Amino acid sequence: MKNTQELPKWFTNSGGICYKKGDKVTNYLSNQSIDLTEAELSMYDYIKGAELIAYQSNNKEIQKNFNKAVSWFRKNNPEAYMVLLD
Repeated sequence: MKNTQELPKWFTNSGGICYKKGDKVTNYLSNQSIDLTEAELSMYDYIKGAELIAYQSNNKEIQKNFNKAVSWFRKNNPEAYMVLLD
């Protein structure tokens, strides 16, 4: 599948890494898997990393970007959001 999703400027400005290929991701709690595009995988990894940092450090900027990332992911792939993040 060719990626047609655009990652927002704040994503790369805040250190997000843009992958060239998507991949299958598994929710370790439910054991459900779903295929993600390269943009979705990039954002998903950003979310998981920011989740760890934001709540351990109480960094407001990272918390703000975490919330924007979750909103982007929910909007761009609601099914994957429900499988991986809800």
